[in-house]
Amino acid sequence: MKSIIIKHITIVLGCGLVYLLFATYFLLGAVIGSFLNVCIYRLPNGKSIISPPSACGSCGHRLSVLDMVPVFSYIFLRGRCRYCKSPYSSRYMFVELLTGILFALCGLYYLPGLKMALVFFFIACLIVQAFIDLDHQILLDEILMLMLPTGIIYAYYALPDMWDSLYGALFAGGLMLLIFLVSRGGMGAGDVKLSFVLGVWLGLKASVVCLMLAFVLGGIIGVLLLVTGIKQRKDPIPFGPFLCIGAYIALLFSPYLIYFYWNLFVCCLLYTSDAADEARS
Repeated sequence: MKSIIIKHITIVLGCGLVYLLFATYFLLGAVIGSFLNVCIYRLPNGKSIISPPSACGSCGHRLSVLDMVPVFSYIFLRGRCRYCKSPYSSRYMFVELLTGILFALCGLYYLPGLKMALVFFFIACLIVQAFIDLDHQILLDEILMLMLPTGIIYAYYALPDMWDSLYGALFAGGLMLLIFLVSRGGMGAGDVKLSFVLGVWLGLKASVVCLMLAFVLGGIIGVLLLVTGIKQRKDPIPFGPFLCIGAYIALLFSPYLIYFYWNLFVCCLLYTSDAADEARS
């Protein structure tokens, strides 16, 4: 009886520690997401991300710590400045929530350590690039130059070998370069550079998954934007956000997606073969 009680207590404590760890990842992501909002706003405009301190965009009043608590400040202040009552975008809270959730999901696949820290940095860069591309249709070289060396370090520890990283970079960057040349500007040069860097991080197989997801998601969203009239045929639709989404999904789930689609492919071949045999008979 005593051993059963101890066993149950151990299980409860273990579950509690797991939940605490995920909560820690989420809170860390939310805090970093608050800083990413600063990067998203200031970097494309050539402003420093360190100074001046954050201030209200309407009245210019310097924000206090209570005004910048991730997620909660927006909820408690109802999306308005505490001093002038002017509303501000809900995207600030969205970026904080998104970063927290993406960080927490990484806890399912990575143990605390260098690889997790590198992945957190990778996610932060993806979020900044995606939202800057949405706002300004540009992908910053400064962030790509940070992603490249950290990607090489990550590949050294996480991928089977460095050749896999090189093959991924050549495949992703080469394919996007080919599309860039054939489309004559239909695809941006920033997308080519981003794809090359993503290939360094992901390796060959995950790079295939990343690009496949990016093209599928981009096609679906693009069609929906055209059908709904939000975008016209000649309006540019940034592709960077789809690459970033595909990269995150491929980083965590590419083995499962490859396994699923390979089995689906085999099943289709077997079904086609059986159908052909029945037709001949």
